[in-house]
Amino acid sequence: MSAILKREISAYFTAPVGYVFVAVCILTSGLFFYLTALSAGSTDLSPVFQLMFFVLMIFVPILTMRLMSEEKRQKADQLLLTAPVSLSGLVIGKFLSAFAVFLIAISVMPVYGLVLSFFVKISWLTLWGNVAGIVFLGGVYISLGLFISSLTENQMIAAVGSIFLNIVIFLFNALGSVIPVKVVAEAVQNLSVYDRYFQFTLGIFELSNALFFLSIMAIFLFLTVRVLEKRRWA
Repeated sequence: MSAILKREISAYFTAPVGYVFVAVCILTSGLFFYLTALSAGSTDLSPVFQLMFFVLMIFVPILTMRLMSEEKRQKADQLLLTAPVSLSGLVIGKFLSAFAVFLIAISVMPVYGLVLSFFVKISWLTLWGNVAGIVFLGGVYISLGLFISSLTENQMIAAVGSIFLNIVIFLFNALGSVIPVKVVAEAVQNLSVYDRYFQFTLGIFELSNALFFLSIMAIFLFLTVRVLEKRRWA
């Protein structure tokens, strides 16, 4: 797994993808910080994190689109699948490589709180709630994108498919509000990623929300392993 992790991280920064993703995250979060906090005279950083939800919805798939599809396109996937590494180790290694780049990209965001703290008193609990939320959110988007990437050899299809699925899980809350059957509506709304993420941005850290995000990651990583197992024996 460590060999896969090192190889994939290296691949991100020998090509423009890693640099572009990090730059986009820093520039957009910096712009949101300026518009919603500095220029508005606000000490609340929650809007920055809430807006980043939508930015990451679009740009994380660019980070994950090549993880599996590129090797399938180059017909190198069978060589990788027969390598002396478990499929779960392979999948987790690829997941962690994208997650490491993601963490680099968002590492600047806690600095915004430090900047504000020089001028006013801020709620560090709320800030770290926001940070925890965006870390969990990134894990969900990456695991989902990794799964979609395992289904196709076309990077563009992998990116578009991941964005589409990200939008679908975002719309669960709205979908639940129009379902007439109360039990079904509540079940759908409980699957809303945005609602649970929004609670983090308010500084509310509930174990159930953390377990929800971790469960989604585990499900998509498991599904990715199953896809690779099927391909190995095809």
